[in-house]
Amino acid sequence: MESGPAIFVGTVFALFGGGLLVWTTVRVRQGEPVAVGVNRVASATLAGVAGAGALALGMWCFTRA
Repeated sequence: MESGPAIFVGTVFALFGGGLLVWTTVRVRQGEPVAVGVNRVASATLAGVAGAGALALGMWCFTRA
């Protein structure tokens, strides 16, 4: 019974992390800022780390299911 919520949360984290990484990659490749008013390198790095962290957390949730 407890595997249902773990699968749901894992899916949410994986989709968010993957979407954030794809969006960040597209913005960087187009030469556009990831966040307005922030250093481009810092914002891309922070968004990349957050996306990778969300993916890792999603994978961890899947191992608990």
